[in-house]
Amino acid sequence: MGNSPVMNKLGAVFIHVTDMKRAIAWYSDLLGLPVRSSSHEGTIYDLEMDGGTGVILDSNHKGERSVNQKTQFFFETCDLQASYEWVTGKGIEIVTGIEVHENISFFTFRDPDGNVLMICEDKRKLEKDDPERLVKK
Repeated sequence: MGNSPVMNKLGAVFIHVTDMKRAIAWYSDLLGLPVRSSSHEGTIYDLEMDGGTGVILDSNHKGERSVNQKTQFFFETCDLQASYEWVTGKGIEIVTGIEVHENISFFTFRDPDGNVLMICEDKRKLEKDDPERLVKK
């Protein structure tokens, strides 16, 4: 262990989209981000994410369908119920309602291209960041 030139760090996640303008507006609205201009002749768009790992919208392969029917990654939240209400209030298709487990709770939904996405609340992280928060709920 320790000799690999490959870093133990995720650089970015690609989400393949068919309509870049629609995808930029949808993801920016979902995440509360300002809309900026895209790059690579409008086929690549970097979502400004906190935490280091980027999310890149990619419309370079419009003719190829690569819809993820299973969740590939998740967005974090400190308030799952508020996030669920935010998503449902936007009329976004819910795939699975809120599932509650010992350490995590989550729900899944679809983006405009049908990709399944997840929003997850990790109780271990919340407890570490604010031990009183879970007692208050």
